[in-house]
Amino acid sequence: MAVRPPQQDGDEPDTLEFGIAALSPYLSESDLTFPATADEVVRELGDPAIPYDANGNTVALSEALGAVRTTQFDTQREVLDALHPVLEEYRESGGGILSQLRGLLPF
Repeated sequence: MAVRPPQQDGDEPDTLEFGIAALSPYLSESDLTFPATADEVVRELGDPAIPYDANGNTVALSEALGAVRTTQFDTQREVLDALHPVLEEYRESGGGILSQLRGLLPF
């Protein structure tokens, strides 16, 4: 997913990517070959923090893959498809009440 960030002056991007849209460039730019295990994916990508919402909350790739039932992937698409529901669950949970309160504050 992607959303437009608040308008500000500067060299900020036009959109913020999160979920599998944020993970996809890591996979595309890596030298990862398939089939690959979850451990190989994490090792090759360097266990990046993947933003799962527009507020910039992140989850480590290793943690997200730990919640997936599949441990072997034949394609990049399989990795993304497996992680989609996990990242959506993180997004829907919103990081708890403290994250929600922080999001309401103007600073």
